[in-house]
Amino acid sequence: MRYSVTYPLISHPADPSFLSQDAITRFARTAEAAGFDGISFTDHPVPTHRWLQAGGHDALDPFVALSFCAAVTERIRLIPNILVLPYRNPFVVAKAVASIDALSGGRFTLAVATGYLRGEYRALGVDFEERNLLFDEAIEVMRGIWTTDDYAHEGQHFTAKGQTANPKPDPVPPIWIGGNSRLSRQRVAAVGDGWAPFPADPLLATTAKTPTLQTVDDLAEMLDELWVWVEEAGRDPSAIDVAFGTSAGGDPTAADFDADARLEALDQLAGLGVTWSGMGVPSTSLDDALAALEAAGERVIGPSRR
Repeated sequence: MRYSVTYPLISHPADPSFLSQDAITRFARTAEAAGFDGISFTDHPVPTHRWLQAGGHDALDPFVALSFCAAVTERIRLIPNILVLPYRNPFVVAKAVASIDALSGGRFTLAVATGYLRGEYRALGVDFEERNLLFDEAIEVMRGIWTTDDYAHEGQHFTAKGQTANPKPDPVPPIWIGGNSRLSRQRVAAVGDGWAPFPADPLLATTAKTPTLQTVDDLAEMLDELWVWVEEAGRDPSAIDVAFGTSAGGDPTAADFDADARLEALDQLAGLGVTWSGMGVPSTSLDDALAALEAAGERVIGPSRR
């Protein structure tokens, strides 16, 4: 099992202490020292004020933030959580990814999804109803421009007539596809390198227009379908990453944290095919977040690898 952590910009208004060079440097280096394998930043370039007031959160640009992390770390992978791909021109995304991947020594994983905020789509001038078509074409375009000189593409939304973009990533960065829907999993089976679902109770599922995902049984049912589709596509299920976390055992910083319960839950997830476990940390203060990283390293990550 590998472990990732999302930078704790998970509220609105964001705590100003997290919006500084010192905070990101200390967080990224502490996460790496604690044994985390990946660090993530969310993606919301222009969310609606209504969404922010209803429990949404502020965000840094993930490419900028992950570039900064690349410069102050040596090992940890750089993973947006999660980039809304239809918001952006795929040629521009491909250039950003290839650039960070080159400058980080090949440490970028591109985790992408279609998103669900109509107001954000509207503000960015992107048709929400075409998000699935845009997403699928973007995957094709990015892999094409990463691997081909004099690249040609004639699609519904994007056209290339002899484009070449360097540097070319080698190997091509993994593409994880996020979301709980059957369509997301079908995309993983067809073209993805990983699946990144997210916990969703009925209320969140309604808001995000996605299937409910609350229990291990829910996840197992979804994975059963995924593995069938992967095999039907002639692909090896062991080559597909699955990223999903667990809160079993409670808070690793708490005195009553049950490490055995957490490790047992992680073993159960691994048995289903989960390869990455995402963790959250408090957004109450930078010191609290750093303490949580260290506790996770000492009480979860370290013991899981012995």
